[in-house]
Amino acid sequence: MKKPLLILGFALSGLIVGYLIFGKWGGRYVDLGTLFSFGGNGFQSALRSLSGIEEIRNKILMCGGAGAVLGLLLSLKRRK
Repeated sequence: MKKPLLILGFALSGLIVGYLIFGKWGGRYVDLGTLFSFGGNGFQSALRSLSGIEEIRNKILMCGGAGAVLGLLLSLKRRK
């Protein structure tokens, strides 16, 4: 049970760190609702793409994924 909690904890930590590093746009942090809204019509999707929201979101999600991988590796190393 500790392994999934460790992975989840590191993934959340990665998301938070990613948001703190990459979440700024124009000197202010992007609203989480704007950042993680995946729906919408074509116009909204194009606007997010042009404004850089897609790139910011991808960088933050990569940080979360890296945190999850780090948590997995640490849990496997801890197991031995």
